[in-house]
Amino acid sequence: MIRCISPIDGSVYAERSPLSADAAHAAVTSAKEAVSAWSALTVKERAVLVMAGVENIGKMNEEIVPELAHQMGRPIRYGGEFGGFKERATYMAQIAQDALANIKIEDSGKFRRIIKRVPHGVVLVVAPWNYPYMTAINTVAPALIAGNTVLLKHASQTPLVGERMAQAFYAAGVPEDVFQNVFLDHQTTTDLIAAKSFGYVNFTGSVGGGRTIEQAAAGTFTGVGLELGGKDPGYVCDDADIDAAAETLIDGAMFNSGQCCCGIERIYVAEQHFDAFVAKAVSIVSSYKLGNPLDPETTLGPMAQVRFADDVRAQTAEAIAAGATAHIDPALFPQDGGAYLMPQILTEVTHDMRVMREESFGPVVGIMPVKDDAEAVALMNDSAFGLTASIWTSDSARAERIGDQIETGTVFQNRADYLDPALCWTGCKDTGRGGGLSVIGYHNLTRPKSYHLKKA
Repeated sequence: MIRCISPIDGSVYAERSPLSADAAHAAVTSAKEAVSAWSALTVKERAVLVMAGVENIGKMNEEIVPELAHQMGRPIRYGGEFGGFKERATYMAQIAQDALANIKIEDSGKFRRIIKRVPHGVVLVVAPWNYPYMTAINTVAPALIAGNTVLLKHASQTPLVGERMAQAFYAAGVPEDVFQNVFLDHQTTTDLIAAKSFGYVNFTGSVGGGRTIEQAAAGTFTGVGLELGGKDPGYVCDDADIDAAAETLIDGAMFNSGQCCCGIERIYVAEQHFDAFVAKAVSIVSSYKLGNPLDPETTLGPMAQVRFADDVRAQTAEAIAAGATAHIDPALFPQDGGAYLMPQILTEVTHDMRVMREESFGPVVGIMPVKDDAEAVALMNDSAFGLTASIWTSDSARAERIGDQIETGTVFQNRADYLDPALCWTGCKDTGRGGGLSVIGYHNLTRPKSYHLKKA
């Protein structure tokens, strides 16, 4: 069984039976057969249907918000994900006509030469639990608008999300074979990919999961997009607004109990501002309320699973044993235990510690002083990951100059932990490959097809 254990109380919140191998292959077959009719619609017609489905999700939001709290622990006070969900889908719908337009090389009396963008066929989207609606729509919306059919395999922690999306799209008029929510075990998923069932596979999750996807696709020539781990840094320069930097970077480190792909996991501060920054950070975190996410007063809910919380506890304990200083008083968070994990700020940390090297994906952040930009760049690049980096300075030219030296997918100045759908969402190193959203997202979800037509 695919089972969701609620982090609120450890109870079984939902369980579903995975498809058998035969049923999974049947789902793929029906999706392949649906491609022709779906892709024959105009871009505008497909976009209208997709956006109607998006609006239907908005109508369900009052039910979805507590469902998310039960499934993965985010406090209801934050209102769910519909704002970002709609923003991303809307932008991709708005640019679709231009992004998918033919590239005309020549249309003369002798030749018509054009490049068209055509759908891959069936796209498999393997979505994560931490932002289950927003991460799914990043690929689902543009894949459908581009003329692909989609199979969505959602994380076992958030099984109701795919069902909600299917319900919303079907009510909008998207055919059932065009978008399918499927429950698959790991082996069946691997076997389908290895059998060349899909034209494109998009996976968001762990580095280990990404390796499994790549290994399954090896030799099939299936397109693969991977957004994997992260250890995103923030750098507070000597000319930064310290108050704004502390407020945004600490929120980026702690929001969603630190379970954000582009969350801030390590911070480097110009040494003259280090003590002031740490004091502000400690004040912010000390004001949080850890507790049941169904309580409107809760600002920090449980982590999605006990084992995730235990791993962060282990990283933190190892760092303290190795000489790190913990700044948050445990007495402020008596609820700590099981999936409920108190937040922590660490100083006197080094890159020899796991907490500064491995992905934590929890409410802990290490802060180090640096003497100049060169040291900050060296430390930011001293990582196996590369998703985003946040630079805090009043000088945009300086931010761009520093950004040019950082091995990362996105560079922020004076903001963090935000996905702009107009920009390509991408990473490097162990964070993965490919890119979603923006015009580049459409390019990855289609293939170029050239026409060289000699007129009679």
